[in-house]
This record gives sequence, C-alpha cells and structure tokens, in this order.
Amino acid sequence: MITDQEYFNAMDEMFASDGWNLLIGELKENARNINSVEATKDVDDLFFRKGQLNSLSFILNLESTMDHSRKESSNENL
Repeated sequence: MITDQEYFNAMDEMFASDGWNLLIGELKENARNINSVEATKDVDDLFFRKGQLNSLSFILNLESTMDHSRKESSNENL
C-alpha cells in the first residue's frame, strides 16, 4: 500500500515532467476549441462538449487539487 507522502511525491514528479507540461498545453488549447458555442451543431453536441470540458477541467485542475489535498492531509496529521 502506498502512503500519502509517496502518492504526493509521485504526483509532484509527474507535474514537474516535460510531458505533463506539454499535455497541459495541448489540453488548454483543446478546451478553447471545445468551449466554442459557435461550432456547436445541436443539443446533443452541446452536451457532448460539456462532458469533454468536464473531463478536461479535472485534468487541468489536478495539480491544484493535489496541493489542496496535501494541505488537508498535513493538517490532519498535526
């Protein structure tokens, strides 16, 4: 079983990688294109785009979510 500290260290390692930074850059660009209502064809496409944006948001906010989780974890250990 992995400890919280090992988990956070592994995530930090990932966030510091060139690959992570490239991925985040591409996802930000994709989010701008997906978020365009002008390109939406119909209601089904609108909901599809909404799902895509939800998934992108999870990944794009992962680093700040981990920071928040780390702070909560350290406060619990006090």
